Amino acid sequence: MAKLGKKQIRTSARNPELIPGVRRYGRAIASQKGAKYKHAKLGAKGKQTPGKAKAAISTAEPRFYSADDVKIPLRSHKSNKPTKLRASIQPGTVVIILAGRFRGKRVIVLKQLQPSGLLLVTGPFKINGVPLRRVNQAYVIATSTKVDVSKVDVSAVSDAFFTKVKVAKSAKKDGEEFFANKEKKSEVSAARKEAQKKVDAVLKPIINATPNLHHYLNAKFTLTAGQFPHQLKF
Repeated sequence: MAKLGKKQIRTSARNPELIPGVRRYGRAIASQKGAKYKHAKLGAKGKQTPGKAKAAISTAEPRFYSADDVKIPLRSHKSNKPTKLRASIQPGTVVIILAGRFRGKRVIVLKQLQPSGLLLVTGPFKINGVPLRRVNQAYVIATSTKVDVSKVDVSAVSDAFFTKVKVAKSAKKDGEEFFANKEKKSEVSAARKEAQKKVDAVLKPIINATPNLHHYLNAKFTLTAGQFPHQLKF
């Protein structure tokens, strides 16, 4: 409602939509309310050159409803913009995982993967048992502790690195087919093990050189009675 002096002007639609695709008034009543018949014969004379007049796009509603339900696609709210990284999370930041298999573990952020926007983190595996994983930044708490990860090369690790190879199922898994499927699974695990070894080989000396950092990463985050996360300084 908009105020204009002592009077109030209602700014609602003249023909509101009851449900998607169905208006309150039909075409005849909507035309009367809009008084379109008064301007039906008026036009902009002399403004259009003959032969170049644009075809008018008809926006009039049908006179009768369709016998079948006509589904109108709703507007999509999906965004193609890349996920914005929080200012408190940077490569090398130690974060605490809040959900999942490794909840309560302290891990090191290596980079942000694209286009998923997930965080690539590691324990490292030799210290607290957390391998290379993808974690949503909504499920981590950023701490003030940082580790130098400039020498860690994870350029080859992407979202495709974590995709699982689908093995075709068969009624009988014996003979050559069984061993072929087993070799495929071992190839994927071997690639992850090799990438994990390279990352741990660079991070472990840096962590051991920093006092108490090894014990800090190995300790699990817990809360005792009377402690509240929003009051703690990480």
